[in-house]
Amino acid sequence: MLLNRAGFAFVGRRIDQTVEGWQMPQGGIDDGEEVADAGLRELKEEVGTDKAVILREMDEWLCYDLPKHLLGVALRGRYRGQKQKWLAMRFTGADRDINIKTHEPEFAAWKWLPIDTLPSLIVPFKREIYSKVVAAFRDLAKPVAS
Repeated sequence: MLLNRAGFAFVGRRIDQTVEGWQMPQGGIDDGEEVADAGLRELKEEVGTDKAVILREMDEWLCYDLPKHLLGVALRGRYRGQKQKWLAMRFTGADRDINIKTHEPEFAAWKWLPIDTLPSLIVPFKREIYSKVVAAFRDLAKPVAS
């Protein structure tokens, strides 16, 4: 969860979805890679910026399974779901530092939103995870001095 100084979260509209859905950046952890390093790498790969500091890591791993109609299609057809470790990060840059036109773009558009709106914007099979992430990081989603 990337939070700006106003306490809003970054969400992007995925390029590859047929339904309207906004999500936070996420990605895999490479073999031997630390969670924090993976989070910052994925942020750079998906959002085009590394201007962030890690505020907190969730204690628990969160898992979801893909719905049957997406098995063999989503996640490059290789996985049936994901096991995720979530980080909260504070964006230290300016909006102009965000560039979703990365080497392998994942988002067609992006915006900052209040975190309580996030579960209603994500695809249904990820809503429970987003509710847990919002609850875990709610205390961090507040304005901070510049």
